[in-house]
Amino acid sequence: MKNKIERIHSLDSLRAIMMLLGLVLHSTETYLIGTNAPWPKDTNATSISLNYLENIIHMFRMPVFFLVAGFFGALLFYERGKVRMLKNRASRILLPFIVFLLILYPIVVFSLEYSTALFEGQSNAFAETLKNFNQFIPEWTLHLWFLYYLVIISGLTVLIALVLNKVSRLKHFIASIFNIIFQKSIGKIFIFALIIFILLLLIWDLGPPVPLGFIPDINALIFYLFFYGVGWVLFKLKHQLNNFKRNDWAYVSIAIVIFTIQFVYSDVIGDVEQGLMSALIMSLFLFGIIGLFIRYFNSNSKRMRYASDASYWIYLIHIPFTIIIPGLIAGWILPAIVKFLITLIISTVICFLTYHYLVRSTFIGKFLNGRKYSIH
Repeated sequence: MKNKIERIHSLDSLRAIMMLLGLVLHSTETYLIGTNAPWPKDTNATSISLNYLENIIHMFRMPVFFLVAGFFGALLFYERGKVRMLKNRASRILLPFIVFLLILYPIVVFSLEYSTALFEGQSNAFAETLKNFNQFIPEWTLHLWFLYYLVIISGLTVLIALVLNKVSRLKHFIASIFNIIFQKSIGKIFIFALIIFILLLLIWDLGPPVPLGFIPDINALIFYLFFYGVGWVLFKLKHQLNNFKRNDWAYVSIAIVIFTIQFVYSDVIGDVEQGLMSALIMSLFLFGIIGLFIRYFNSNSKRMRYASDASYWIYLIHIPFTIIIPGLIAGWILPAIVKFLITLIISTVICFLTYHYLVRSTFIGKFLNGRKYSIH
């Protein structure tokens, strides 16, 4: 039997926080300036600062998450073997995707229609929405799209790993190249930025894609496969993790400055220049955020472990709350920031309470996290 690898608390915490940031990101949606269909819009309460918050989270959240997912995917592959790794991904990702998509799709679509009716001031909005509601078969993947792509990418990466195991020279060459890149203080930022820029040209976008359809978007698949693959290689180069702490604060600070310039002057900056800026921002955030977590979250913490255990459930079920709550407070005369905070706080409380009392010690917790805990 292969030796069990010691738990890496920093990356475990990072994965949880990236998932929990979905609560923040989706709580902003109703209050953004500009269209973001099909999300209902509170036209009496919008704020450009929430556009800033939503955009900056979107810029790093999924790239960081897929990199960390690749790291833990490699951990499973090399610790447990390909068969058990694939079984684990099927039970922990594929099955939850299917089950929660079927459960959540009608709830999310109903929430969108009901909240829209509330914003339009329709009397008896709930009854009217319920009376005309008939959308039960999923037509898109909702926010679960990343599970869908994670399943595909996990399978592809196992195939690639098996091929590379047969071509040991190529495998060692790739590892040695990344080993050199990870050691570079500034060079790695620009090398990754160049690769990310090419990927952005491929998807023809200024930020990470959000592919919601059931037919896989090949360009989006390649985009996230890159980050997953980097995480996979990083697992084989675990000794490089401490190098991520070098200049971590500086990287994050510079990324925020460049993003702010891009955000404020987006109307006068050309698309190519914005693409280069986005690539540099993502590269800086990637190394900076990982470095910060390795620096500050590298020890066992009961609170972070609890948040990590809860994050999957919260990611899965938070969307309806971030849609309906804004509709319920539509008539409140409050600034957009305040309404956003109300939505975020109430949604967070509901998600954590449902996890603690309905999931953590039940079969649902075992289904999602592989085990259930007793409630103390």
